[in-house]
Amino acid sequence: MTKTVLVTGGAGYIGSHACVELLQAGYMVVVVDNLENSKFEAINRIQKIVGRPLSFYHADIRDRNALAAIFAKESVSAVMHFAGLKAVGESCAEPLTYYHNNVYGTMVLLDAMTAANVKKLVFSSSATVYGANPHVQYTEDLPIGAVNPYGRTKAMIEDILRDLSAADADKQAASPWKIALLRYFNPIGAHESGLIGEDPNGIPNNLMPYITQVAIGKLPQLSVFGDDYSTPDGTGVRDYIHVVDLVKGHVKAIEALQGEPFNAGGCRAYNLGTGKGYSVLEIIRTFEQVTGRKVNYQIASRRAGDLPEYFADPSLALKELDWKTEKTLTDMVADTWNWQVKNPQGYK
Repeated sequence: MTKTVLVTGGAGYIGSHACVELLQAGYMVVVVDNLENSKFEAINRIQKIVGRPLSFYHADIRDRNALAAIFAKESVSAVMHFAGLKAVGESCAEPLTYYHNNVYGTMVLLDAMTAANVKKLVFSSSATVYGANPHVQYTEDLPIGAVNPYGRTKAMIEDILRDLSAADADKQAASPWKIALLRYFNPIGAHESGLIGEDPNGIPNNLMPYITQVAIGKLPQLSVFGDDYSTPDGTGVRDYIHVVDLVKGHVKAIEALQGEPFNAGGCRAYNLGTGKGYSVLEIIRTFEQVTGRKVNYQIASRRAGDLPEYFADPSLALKELDWKTEKTLTDMVADTWNWQVKNPQGYK
């Protein structure tokens, strides 16, 4: 039984929520985070929610010596890997930064895991690996074809992990790699306590934090990119998933690594999404209904590369991980707003 989980990027948005679920499920948690896109205050809030301590190391996953020391000190039996840069636009402007941080950082982590004989890994992948796919509902067997540097870093890491797992299978290793690739769609929401949530640096890249910052007066207006798509209201449709549902999928994946379908090792991909799409205007209308706040928005021209509509087929995760989403769009909006109101300046 996996007892201690190392969480890279555990002070970040998704990582912090994963730490809460892991601690509540009885695991010991060790966090490694360089705090480049996160705040240490999130660690304090995690412990306040759960009433249990965790171990925190202020370190970069590209620091070989730091990782070696952590694995030597802590009895880690599995890793949840969230650490990485994640803004698509920034990745196009600074591709080398993304490849160095995301791909090279993962390789250093894998070296450290190999040296410590820790071979259970849950990787934070992304639906961006599917690229500009003509299908509307994505299944895990669709071809990979990421169209931006951020997505390509995720796809490259998936390739590395598949190769690593295959090499163990060829050698019939006594303790083979067991790897779950979790491809998720659009996480939104926050912990129901309002103690942890999404605290982006600068202007948000994602829709929901942008909406809340417009509603609270931090930003003047939201731009809706395109209203002439072939969708019910003309705006883009995406699969939005509550961050708590998402991280519960990670805990289910850690549990699955202990048995079927990973008894003989392997590397398997799973979509984590609701299985349905919501349009941008639907998100805005739901937000206005739940909060009573108007969202000042304007229609802008389409962005290059944006698809009209896509969402997950999460049936494999239900079948093999015994996981499905539970929270509604209303829950997602209410919890996001609760976090924003209680933390108008984020963790500051």
